[in-house]
Amino acid sequence: MAAGPRAAGSLQRQVTRLSAAGTERAGDAVSIEEPLEIRLSFSDGQVRREQSVAVTMRTPGADEALATGFLAGEAIIGNPADIRRVEHSGPPSLDKGLRNVLRVELEDWVRVDLEKLKRHFYTSSSCGVCGKASLAAIAHEAPPRERSGFSVSASKLRQLPAALRERQCEFTRTGGLHAAASFDAQGRIRRLHEDIGRHNALDKLVGSCFREGGLSGFGVLLSGRASFELIQKAAMAGVGLVAAIGAPSSLAIELAEQEGITLVGFLKSSGFNLYCHEQRVLEA
Repeated sequence: MAAGPRAAGSLQRQVTRLSAAGTERAGDAVSIEEPLEIRLSFSDGQVRREQSVAVTMRTPGADEALATGFLAGEAIIGNPADIRRVEHSGPPSLDKGLRNVLRVELEDWVRVDLEKLKRHFYTSSSCGVCGKASLAAIAHEAPPRERSGFSVSASKLRQLPAALRERQCEFTRTGGLHAAASFDAQGRIRRLHEDIGRHNALDKLVGSCFREGGLSGFGVLLSGRASFELIQKAAMAGVGLVAAIGAPSSLAIELAEQEGITLVGFLKSSGFNLYCHEQRVLEA
């Protein structure tokens, strides 16, 4: 699995920099944030329809992978053959020359349930009904994971944060992007994507591997916290182990436990926390 493409994710802006030494004008690299509209073309069994299904604020680059990962995570597509073509649509934006509409054309046999695209909203930590309903839906849709599955040693896991930092080119420039990476049983990062949105970074990773057999044979590394939504996307991608540099949420732990995902949090060179399904982390 080769490293993913790294399109430019930043631009230069002039800023006034203040410090103990004084004030100066200087250049600053700023993360790019632009909307991406995902439009779906599909057959309802009689005629073809086209509908906008999502608008996300993203860092431009790997748009096709982002859309593919998003649709796979929503169970709209199940294998690469479901996609007929993907192309940008409409004229470039006047200010930056970016094309911010992506059209995904599905094969005639793919039936689209638009209700699946109505997102669950988590408005507060007390929204237990929403969370429980989502857990049940994911249990029904997520693919099964083999009990043997992916495994990695604790020592290899502890090496991953430093390896991730070395590969986060745009974060090094801007300090403003999240990353999601795949890694193998030897603790080597195989592919990495960065984005202004942590869920977009994971969608890009999932989508970029979709035509290559997916992520079931790899672990997934997150540069920040592990939220419910990210574990949901990992479950739909058949991932067996998720390691996060930051903390997991309570519902993320619950979902990982339900879906048989090994969840690692607070990963650093000195150690980490194991929250569930510890069998995939070896002592050696």
